[in-house]
Amino acid sequence: MPATGKKTESSDGGVRPGLTLAVVAVVQFMVSLDVSVVNVGLPRIAAGLGFGPAGLTWVINAYALTFGGLLLLGGKAADRYGRKRVLLFGLTLFGLASLGGGLAQAPGQLVAARTVQGIGAAALAPAALSLLTATFPSGRARVRALGVWSATNAAGAAFGVVAGGLLTQYASWRWVMLVNVPMAAGTLALARRGVVGSRPAERGSRPDVLGAVLATAGMTLLVFGVVRTDRHAWTSPVTVTTLACAVALLGAFVAVERTTAREPLVRLGLFTNRSVAGGNLYNLLIGAAMTPAFYFGSLYLQEVLGHGPASTGTMFLPVTLGLVAGSVLAVKLGYRFPARLLLVAGGLLTAAGLAWFGRISPAGSFTADFLGPSIVAGVGFGLCLGPVVSTATAAVAPHEAGTASGLLNSSRQIGASLGLAALGTAAAHRTGHRGSLVALTDGYRLGLTLGAGLTLAAVVVALTVLRGPGARVRLAQPEGDVDLVRAQD
Repeated sequence: MPATGKKTESSDGGVRPGLTLAVVAVVQFMVSLDVSVVNVGLPRIAAGLGFGPAGLTWVINAYALTFGGLLLLGGKAADRYGRKRVLLFGLTLFGLASLGGGLAQAPGQLVAARTVQGIGAAALAPAALSLLTATFPSGRARVRALGVWSATNAAGAAFGVVAGGLLTQYASWRWVMLVNVPMAAGTLALARRGVVGSRPAERGSRPDVLGAVLATAGMTLLVFGVVRTDRHAWTSPVTVTTLACAVALLGAFVAVERTTAREPLVRLGLFTNRSVAGGNLYNLLIGAAMTPAFYFGSLYLQEVLGHGPASTGTMFLPVTLGLVAGSVLAVKLGYRFPARLLLVAGGLLTAAGLAWFGRISPAGSFTADFLGPSIVAGVGFGLCLGPVVSTATAAVAPHEAGTASGLLNSSRQIGASLGLAALGTAAAHRTGHRGSLVALTDGYRLGLTLGAGLTLAAVVVALTVLRGPGARVRLAQPEGDVDLVRAQD
């Protein structure tokens, strides 16, 4: 996020860079972990609280929607009220929401807790990244710090499935929520002691709360309308009205950003930059494909192949390792090849892995049906992470680089919600009311195949939209100052 003054953490004599990096790393790991940690526990959550198949997706969507929808507002709040203050607020809210979710006794209570978790994460993530860029303003220390941030971001989402399985099997599904409480409390104590507060921005403007509310409400209604198509047809009055209201709210958001917001969340002129528009569209499509893949994969291993939560989580280790390997490979290749080429290669590899996943069998096995495609898709997805950041923040004015970065985080989370809603609904329609393993597998297979199609669409975006200066940007420069790092400040 953009710094709001020269005398920030990076120039304060009391700064403790090591502790700041530790705080930021734990925060990023925690908010990424919570995108996927509930996946393996979903069957037991459904049984314990009485969720229906479509309603169960809201355990994931409630978090992803509020997280993605409020990220830009969280960044503006950190600039206005001070990064440390917003970080501490977010940690407190996140911890309390996790406690509430772990104690939930009804579906609505858990969804509400996940919603509040998303609000806390939307405050945490931009405040933490802004602290990092202020504490490490340049040089190799900055490169290493951003490397730690990228690694914990990727590892948190991938490791969440593993941790969720172990906790669900050997403790309770409630611990996929409660595990955040000690992490949040410990990080809160560490942040109070080791993070130096920044000067708030001048009080000349107000955060665009109206824009944030309109955007989040519009996206929530859009996802809700898609999810409810399991009960109401696409042409039914209920679905048409819901989707029309969603479009109206999103249209109002555009109008507010264009005409009335004194300090808009997003300057709409940013989207005239092909790299920004194409990078965010690519990011949205990749998020819409990969989040459902984790969802369907965990359900297939448990509901069809009959594995327990712990073994299911362990079986996601190849995805985790592949993702990390792909991220490391992207940095190494980034010295030699433009980011656009890596996006095409990573997208094709991810699509191949998901298409391979789409051949799962009700009589299959982990080795035959899951291991190979999980490695291929994991490496491909990891290969996309760094290049899409450098592309979507290329050729952006320095004072808008933070906004471009926040927009990229939002597009990933919103894509995850829309993809899970659409593909989850399509899978449920294919399965219908049949309860057989063949029917379940048929639904999962369709969802995974559609995910491969979304990834191919992302490749088309990289080939057609990402042209001009942004197409030639590289993830890393040999002298050590990377475009990825520069773009985050």
